[in-house]
Amino acid sequence: MLFLFVLVVLVAAPVGVAEDTPAGSLTAFLNQNCLDCHDGENAEAGLDLNAFSGDLGDAEVMRQWVRMVDRVADGEMPPPDSVGVEPAQRASFVAGASRWIVDFEKQRYASVGRVPLRRLTHAQVERSLHDLLAIDMPLAELVPADPRTDGYTTIADGQPMSHFQLQSHLTIVDAALDNAFARAATSPDAKPEVRNLTAKKLSRVNPRQRCREPELIDDRAVVWTGGVIFYGRLPSTEAKEDGWYEFTVRASALNLPREHGVWCSVRSGECVSSAPLLNWISAFEVGKNEKEVKFVAWLPRGHMLEIRPADSTLKSAKFQGGQIGTGEGAPQNVSGVALREIQMKRIYPGGSVQDVRHRLFGDCQKLFLSNPFDTVAMDGAKSEIENQIAGFAERAFRRPVTDEQVLAYASIFRELLAGGESPVESLKSCYRAILCSARFVYFQEPAGELDDYAVASRLSYLVCGSTPDDELLEVAKSGKLRQDTVLVSQVERLLKAPGGRSFVDRFTDEWLDLIDINFTEPDRKLYRDFDQIVENSMLAETRTYILDMLEQNRSVEKLVDSEYTFANSRLARFYELSSLVEGDAVEGDAVKRVELRPEDHRGGIMAQGAILKVTSNGTNTSPVLRGVWISRRLLGETIPPPPSGVSAIEPDIRGATTIREQLELHRDDASCASCHRKIDAAGFALEKFDPAGQFRTKYMGMQGGKLVPKTSIDSGYVLADGREFSDFDGFQELLLTDVRPIARNFVEHLLTYGTGAPPTFADRDAIAKIVSKCADDHYGMRSLVVAAVTSPVFLSK
Repeated sequence: MLFLFVLVVLVAAPVGVAEDTPAGSLTAFLNQNCLDCHDGENAEAGLDLNAFSGDLGDAEVMRQWVRMVDRVADGEMPPPDSVGVEPAQRASFVAGASRWIVDFEKQRYASVGRVPLRRLTHAQVERSLHDLLAIDMPLAELVPADPRTDGYTTIADGQPMSHFQLQSHLTIVDAALDNAFARAATSPDAKPEVRNLTAKKLSRVNPRQRCREPELIDDRAVVWTGGVIFYGRLPSTEAKEDGWYEFTVRASALNLPREHGVWCSVRSGECVSSAPLLNWISAFEVGKNEKEVKFVAWLPRGHMLEIRPADSTLKSAKFQGGQIGTGEGAPQNVSGVALREIQMKRIYPGGSVQDVRHRLFGDCQKLFLSNPFDTVAMDGAKSEIENQIAGFAERAFRRPVTDEQVLAYASIFRELLAGGESPVESLKSCYRAILCSARFVYFQEPAGELDDYAVASRLSYLVCGSTPDDELLEVAKSGKLRQDTVLVSQVERLLKAPGGRSFVDRFTDEWLDLIDINFTEPDRKLYRDFDQIVENSMLAETRTYILDMLEQNRSVEKLVDSEYTFANSRLARFYELSSLVEGDAVEGDAVKRVELRPEDHRGGIMAQGAILKVTSNGTNTSPVLRGVWISRRLLGETIPPPPSGVSAIEPDIRGATTIREQLELHRDDASCASCHRKIDAAGFALEKFDPAGQFRTKYMGMQGGKLVPKTSIDSGYVLADGREFSDFDGFQELLLTDVRPIARNFVEHLLTYGTGAPPTFADRDAIAKIVSKCADDHYGMRSLVVAAVTSPVFLSK
């Protein structure tokens, strides 16, 4: 009898899962249909059901159960060719497991919320301090970058708080306060520095000296096309102090190419060999007629501008010895840029001196600035000073403060003042304590529904990346922010505001991995037309494209395909758009809408250079890397990491085998096949785009020192559901037969970025409702944003 009892338990449930638990009640299906393959040390995909657990509190166990439910629901498991599973049996298992997982997650939400405690990122701290103090200095650059989890810096689970993070926060706060109080001490009547630099001032001091500054020709400072580092540096633009500067440049081109203008880069740095790094600022195109160009740049003290022709398709002059002498470039018949003059003006985008003083001192400006050492006056203004501290703390904490909290910070001010510290330094230390408080550093989001102030913070940091403005806080104070009409109006207002415009840049940089565009550099021997101007034009293309989708509420189907893109003349030439051949040329350095033709092989974000570059390694393409990116970032397919012990695919640089042949062998491994069925199709669809983003029909390689075409490229494949396509256009058509997964994926990424946690299994129904709500708007991007922000997922911890 004992033997029979043990045998029944082993058959009924895997070891470690009790029969009377929800997991145990589901194991009959698993044992009947799955145990043959998933048993013991050699279990398929490393999933040993005999060691399986029912502890959903374990994140890895939860991940395994969700993946198992999804694969059974999709019909992937059990494999169709292994055992026959009745539809009712499959549906019963999926429904039961789903209820169990959802019930568990909702119980957890009720006690601790779906989002763990999360803090502001360094970038969010920077923008918050800008708004709190009316300053504008870059602060996040002072500390190491925040780590990214699944591509995002905002995910709470990926935000450690060690003494290193604390020191980074202190570094940012101290720099911000020092900058603000120093600015407040300056005269509000002081005129900003303005330099009017003529061509003579921009050119080399000694005309006979071989150097890297421009040469003076016909009262213009000339820089020829060349490869010498720092050629085109302008010492007369050297910054005397850290700050933002507005530049107005008057320039024209020399030896203009027949088909286009001369594209020039603007970079900054110390421009000396001991400090070789340069910061990208801007680019512009000049022609025969002189034009005016404006741009704004942050220059640290001692940095200067470098302006030079930077189009890699232009013929480059040869200069010996790393220096350029007067007259050396002209005889070589290369293009150049001629600078007539530059105006350099110090500006303060964050606000005026009066703005800074108002943020720091409020109604106590006279008290702190006129006679700051009058302690008697300070004692007599106790109430006014506490009101100022309370107002600053309320803005920093993004909600009302209690009397006890105000007294705690006011005591810091009084104790330091009594100890002999100056009133200004005492107030600075008080503010330092406020800005180092957990109430500033962390989002204050108790479990359950968020209160109006928490909603205001979550909304403001999603759209503006900063602390809520006065209007949003006033609406929160009224207790009406959670009302649908009120919340929608605030979303619309913030999206239209200047701060909201940068939402697209911040979100797409992380969602689409644009932040990684500099991670690799295309091999210049293989991709000679690529340069920094092209790269930054690609970024502008994608950001402008998404911004247009948001502003015009275009359907998410435009993420897959469209009849237009956004480009300037340099990018259009790099893409070899057919409009250039047919006479409808793209002109100018502004990024603007460009109509596409079928022969351009463009349309949608997958065919945009920024996406093609971040999904390549700079030398060759990988259908696996691009397929995983499209699955995760566009289609919403969850792709788990590869099983242990499976080697990666390395391109055969000899050309003996194609990547297609290598992947065919790779998919023979059963543990790899299920994921590659989803991955490879998207990757192969993009194979006719090289690592630099140009269209191609053959793989290229070096032979005898020359770049030559090799094997032809086949970009056809079959989707996981069995539908076939012959090329990229066919792949786009198949995706567009149902755009709901793309809409769902966009919402999931938006909520991940905005709430600090990826959607869970229990959130799926809510997300489905968000997507369905936007069906009548053809899943417009703006409609999806509004629906997501007004959903229970966004409005709850």
